[in-house]
Amino acid sequence: MPDRESAEELLIRVMALHALAYCERLFYLEEVEEIRVADAAVYAGRALHSDLEEEDGSEWASMQVASDRLGLVGKVDCLRRRDGQLIPYEHKRGRAHWVDGEAGAWASDCLQVAAYGMLVEDQIGQRVQHCRIRYHADKVTIRVPLDEPARAGVLAALEKARSLRRSPDRPPVANNEHLCVRCSLAPVCLPEEERLAQDRNWKPIRLFPAESERKVVHVVEHAARVRREGQTLKITLPGKDLASYPVHDVGAVTLHGHAQISTQALHLCAASGVAVHWLTSGGRHVGALAAGSSPVQRRIRQYRALTDPGLSLTLARRTAAAKVESSLRYLLRATRGTDRAESGVGEALDTIRRSLKAIPSAEGIESVRGHEGAAARAYLGSLSYLLKPEITEEFRPHGRSRRPPRDRFNALLSFGYALLYNRVLQAILVVGLEPSLGFYHTPRSVAYPLVLDLMELFRVPIWDTMVVGSINRLQWNPDEDYDLAKEHVWLSATGRKKAIGLFERRLSDKWRHPVIGYSLSYARLIELEARLLEKEWAGQPGLYGRMRLR
Repeated sequence: MPDRESAEELLIRVMALHALAYCERLFYLEEVEEIRVADAAVYAGRALHSDLEEEDGSEWASMQVASDRLGLVGKVDCLRRRDGQLIPYEHKRGRAHWVDGEAGAWASDCLQVAAYGMLVEDQIGQRVQHCRIRYHADKVTIRVPLDEPARAGVLAALEKARSLRRSPDRPPVANNEHLCVRCSLAPVCLPEEERLAQDRNWKPIRLFPAESERKVVHVVEHAARVRREGQTLKITLPGKDLASYPVHDVGAVTLHGHAQISTQALHLCAASGVAVHWLTSGGRHVGALAAGSSPVQRRIRQYRALTDPGLSLTLARRTAAAKVESSLRYLLRATRGTDRAESGVGEALDTIRRSLKAIPSAEGIESVRGHEGAAARAYLGSLSYLLKPEITEEFRPHGRSRRPPRDRFNALLSFGYALLYNRVLQAILVVGLEPSLGFYHTPRSVAYPLVLDLMELFRVPIWDTMVVGSINRLQWNPDEDYDLAKEHVWLSATGRKKAIGLFERRLSDKWRHPVIGYSLSYARLIELEARLLEKEWAGQPGLYGRMRLR
């Protein structure tokens, strides 16, 4: 057994052995990378155990047990004495394993209850002859002998668990794809997408949620304060309540300008896995709180991969090609039925096509940047031609100006890009990647390279199309929605609220992935691409950066 810095720190949970018997990838994600997702089945199981613990104490005695000798820790559901023998019970809300009309126990459940039996022996110094598993859905109890094969199975599982904990690499997905359908970590593992990467004829089943279960709360008013009230985040102004949200319905809180959040609310967010982001009034990202432990194994894999120039070049080419092709498709779609040469778009389209053709054979990342930059200048210079003739001059861009924006169009474009940056950063942190280690953009002090890398996939479909469309629909007031100064233009508080609403509505729009084949919201798509990006260096490459605007 390996040396321990702390026995408590390295003890293996009995529940982890259950996960190991079910799927080695599940064990690794939960126990090594510490990714745990509580789905409806998990909550139902907790409710069952809570109900059982309220029964008569003479018939119910749970026990927390640990053994340094075994390197194991767990909580036995129930200990009962029958005919002078102490018997560990494990309660399962699901069904037993039926074979030819006879109920039996599942192998992972047998391993779990056998481990509890061995722990009880160490705790009380009395040999346990057998254990029992109660399947409540079938109302049957299965007797599981704690014989030598069962004990050897527990010891072998412990050795396998220790071996996996020493490795920075995830095990492969389960050979039996039916196991994945019921797994709560399928949206993290992406087993169906991984099988598709290995076999392009595979027809993936959707296990990745189509929509975000949690909302992002934007706090725009400068005097607003976010505070805690029980398990609720409450937003107030002096003398006025604005809104309240149950914390488990919130995925992130974004504070704009001088909005405040209390220490108690921060603690609640950290404990509940809610990210907190701070933005300036102009939309520049200032900082973020990412709850949870450091995902060391994921970052080791990322660092090891992105120090490979060949992989970085491959990812850079794919990212740039996706962005340039989406911009080309958008211009073609927006100018369908018009004389493109007369409108001024024709020359831009030629430049973009040349760049798109050159990117796959670019010999270095600088060359990729050059081709992508030429396409971006042509694309941004043509956006004015997409505005309707009746749009007044005050809404028409005069080139791209960023810091600061010098016209209303660029102010709107920059603020939306800041919101997009924030959302991509949130996805990267959720996946557990290191945002400062990218493959395409150069390191800089004001922005994370990996966020800028991933953003390139989404600028056109999520925000550019919305900016042009909203201006053509006359949704913006040139006076109320903007603050003008001599050298710059910003969105006003009213304009920021309007832009945030437009952005969040866009994220809720559904989009069908051209390679994976299922539809999902843009909000979920951002997280999906971040997870597919991670797979590029985790041994399952090929699906990242394949999305294109239709």
